[in-house]
Amino acid sequence: MDTPPANDTRARADALHREATACVATRDLETAAARYREAATLGHPGAQLELARMRLHGIDGPADAAEAVHWLQHAEAGGHPGAAYLLALVALGGTALPRDARINTRMMQAVQHRLPPALRAVAIHFGRKPDPADQTRCLQLLQAAADGGDVVAAQLLAERLARGEGCPVQLESAEALWAQLDPLGVPRLPSIEAPVPAQPQATPGTLTLEDALSPPPTVSLATSPRVGRVEALLSADECRLLVASAHPQLRRSMTVDPVTGAAVDHPIRSSSDASFDPLHEDFALRLVQLRIARAAGMELVNAEQLIVLRYAPGQEYRPHRDYLPPSTLAADHPAAGNRRRTICVYLNAVDEGGATAFPRAGLSVSPVPGQAVVFDNLDASGEADPESLHAGEPVVAGEKWLATLWLRERAYRAF
Repeated sequence: MDTPPANDTRARADALHREATACVATRDLETAAARYREAATLGHPGAQLELARMRLHGIDGPADAAEAVHWLQHAEAGGHPGAAYLLALVALGGTALPRDARINTRMMQAVQHRLPPALRAVAIHFGRKPDPADQTRCLQLLQAAADGGDVVAAQLLAERLARGEGCPVQLESAEALWAQLDPLGVPRLPSIEAPVPAQPQATPGTLTLEDALSPPPTVSLATSPRVGRVEALLSADECRLLVASAHPQLRRSMTVDPVTGAAVDHPIRSSSDASFDPLHEDFALRLVQLRIARAAGMELVNAEQLIVLRYAPGQEYRPHRDYLPPSTLAADHPAAGNRRRTICVYLNAVDEGGATAFPRAGLSVSPVPGQAVVFDNLDASGEADPESLHAGEPVVAGEKWLATLWLRERAYRAF
């Protein structure tokens, strides 16, 4: 059989890609996957990337990270600017791809293609470095991301300009950004100030995202339950990133019914929260979660979805334990085991109240922006530890923003 001319193959692949995209718009995902696959086989980089996204998140069937990587690598070879970015994002998990220096190389490629989420992620990285030139790079990259339509980057940039972080105070420029965001329904962020984290091995002017693998030391606060504090874990930019990303998704917080395993509204918990579905995670969010998981001494693949909580005055989370009842475990990744460890990162300063209390240990930890508290939910034998009882005390004045990552005994995520 004669090989079709290259122009005919490209035209067929383009047509299939358009059909697949139209099917996605009408939620006909099965047909979309089939069309993307056919176009991908014909060498269409855009179809290869979209098929990879579907396989990565199990949109058209069971998730298959290995197949997703296969198609992303083909798309990268075909010159698709988003493929390198997604390969770097996948590699943060350290399972479907090795977590090596290619992450830095691929992110630099994405930055060179001016991809807004890559610009924002690299900006936040340089914002963690104390060198003045790196602080300037942070501002420049945030500006480029904001110019590319990245709303979160614009929020982070406005906060830095208003506070003079990495530059002289530029309140008029910050006000101009807030005026642009206001018609979009984007609120101003709460006041968040935190020192630039100490990074002894940070080399100025270099993109070394593996810095996330070396968290600050944990200070022991109690042994029964085991509780520790991690100081200066997240930068102000990272705290603002989590608040800005969570704000549009905030919903009334729910609790798990111990009998049915269902999520229910209960007066024990009066906050609002947002969880980050992996489908909507970008590189910056994944990198922050990797940093948090490593501070807890565990891996990102062990983590459930990150939860960001907001407590208004009077709101609280009464004494409770984080380990899950059998009914919930049976319905949610039972092979991953129970919640071995919890790590909570305070994202802002609370005017009054809002401490995390451990009644059995007689311990109370007050919120400090960028600081984390980490504790075990299981004892040394792997059994549920009733000593892990803890509470989010009522906020008396101001508001409290908190990021919580629950870490299972074994792998919970696909990548």
